[in-house]
Amino acid sequence: MKQICILGSTGSIGTQALDVIEQHSDRYEVYCLTANNRYEMLAEQARKFRPAAVVIANKAHYEALKLLLADLPDIKVYAGAKALDEIVEAQPIDMVLTAMVGFAGLSPTIHAIKARKTICLANKETLVVAGDLICRLAAEYHVNILPVDSEHSAIFQSIVGEGDNEIEKILLTASGGPFRKFTLDQMRDVKAADALRHPTWDMGAKITIDSASMMNKGFEVIEAKWLFGVEADKIQVLVHPQSIVHSAVQFRDGGVKAQLGVPDMRLPIQYAFSFPERLPLNGDRLDLFRQPLEFFEPDMEKFRCLAMAYESIRRGGNVPCIMNAANEVVNEAFRHDRCGFLQMADIIEATMQRATFIAQPTYDDYIASDAEARRIAESML
Repeated sequence: MKQICILGSTGSIGTQALDVIEQHSDRYEVYCLTANNRYEMLAEQARKFRPAAVVIANKAHYEALKLLLADLPDIKVYAGAKALDEIVEAQPIDMVLTAMVGFAGLSPTIHAIKARKTICLANKETLVVAGDLICRLAAEYHVNILPVDSEHSAIFQSIVGEGDNEIEKILLTASGGPFRKFTLDQMRDVKAADALRHPTWDMGAKITIDSASMMNKGFEVIEAKWLFGVEADKIQVLVHPQSIVHSAVQFRDGGVKAQLGVPDMRLPIQYAFSFPERLPLNGDRLDLFRQPLEFFEPDMEKFRCLAMAYESIRRGGNVPCIMNAANEVVNEAFRHDRCGFLQMADIIEATMQRATFIAQPTYDDYIASDAEARRIAESML
């Protein structure tokens, strides 16, 4: 039985991961579940899956969570960021699914790597912020990082069995989000409720807004660079509204391998858990007779966040960290009607220009850069 720790069990990825574990309860067991604020849902999950421990990151909910689980003394209840760092180091854990959202996922991921746990990576910000550091640590501690994002899982599945064959190009697909056909004038007036209506995927609010601005795809370009050792100029984004081709790889002989399937995040989650084995999975099956497959170039003028992600890679150092911090600030501000949709890109760009550049950042530098960028972005709201 593989023991799994889920960081962010109440979110979209976390709940679907629990569905996978439930389908294969003969293979996987939940060791720990964590959440940020949803303590009631965390308690329900704990009652069902009976983990050894639960962690609520927001300490304000600790007493309420402890009360809800008072009749289950075998489940240890912890709270706070330090508890997250410590729980991933627990000896019985085999795999850590990092499904937390944002910069907060960086520290526990580093602790899990140093404890030599296999990382099932769904927190793309970890590689966006500190890709160089994470890759160096993974090599030093001989830890596998298995991608959970549907696009990166598709790339991973496409290169399995290819050995040292050189990747000529990565074809990273994007749904295009809800504003794919909007003009700039139309996008100027959209609200959070409009942006949260994603045409294909059911995701958390933060990621759904990032998808609407295509910042999410920019993050995925950076993630792909670090996961697969391919420079950004060899990663091409294709807008593919049907979300059937999850991504593809072109090799130096011109051959292209792609992974296709219905939009169901349980498949990449399960593949990360079971690799290299493929296990049965309940759900819909792909029927290519029922719909066309379309591909379009992204409009970099409308979706400036995607262009800025490429720019952050070109500049290197702590610039992707700065971009991520500013994005987290404006994303939340947009959701609370404190910032316009197009204004998000303006603030991110200005923050990238104003924040202190560090060519070879340490972990402490990433922490300082994140804090500085947040202050700058907040000042412009």
